[in-house]
Amino acid sequence: MSAPSDPRMLIMHGLRLKGFGEAAAIAEAVGVAESDAKPVLDELVGDGLATYRDGRLSGFSLTKDGRAQHALELATELDRAGGRPAVEEGYRRFLELNAPLLSICTAWQLRDADQGIVNDHTDTAYDAGVIDQLAELHGAAAPICGDLAAVLDRFAGYGPRLAHALARVQAGDGDWFTKPMIASYHTVWFEMHEDLLSTLGIERGSESA
Repeated sequence: MSAPSDPRMLIMHGLRLKGFGEAAAIAEAVGVAESDAKPVLDELVGDGLATYRDGRLSGFSLTKDGRAQHALELATELDRAGGRPAVEEGYRRFLELNAPLLSICTAWQLRDADQGIVNDHTDTAYDAGVIDQLAELHGAAAPICGDLAAVLDRFAGYGPRLAHALARVQAGDGDWFTKPMIASYHTVWFEMHEDLLSTLGIERGSESA
């Protein structure tokens, strides 16, 4: 049985993954209701672990103390679950797919990356080929998501979210491939990457691959 996360820590984790955002986006990232996330976020602000900026771009973000507290709680959770070896293995397998996924996303956006020729999506055969590549990669990613979910509950959302994004792309909605402001395949993949890095205490700039 996988280990559940403390609800307050889970909201902090969603905020860490999003970096900055309103309660709805933070809640979606970790699979909780917005009505459950908002009071915790307000509490984190009151405790000095998060801030809220109101304006043209409004949202919550972790403070320096909040990031430190979150990192401590993540490490404690992982070690209590005895899941470090399994998550490290999942991360290694994820990295093997990361560069190919980024290449597929580039192919979706550009017909010729070297010359910066934008894909205008008028060539349906070309787009179908790129979507097939994404589907093939997803087939390799899904077992990784499942294995991570077997260690910690909070990883359980990635498989369904990636599958949903792929299904939307296959149904003809190309925004779900790489669009940043929705839970597109690339957006969810990026969040999963951040999740693995933060869970294992790895700085993105120090990655070996």
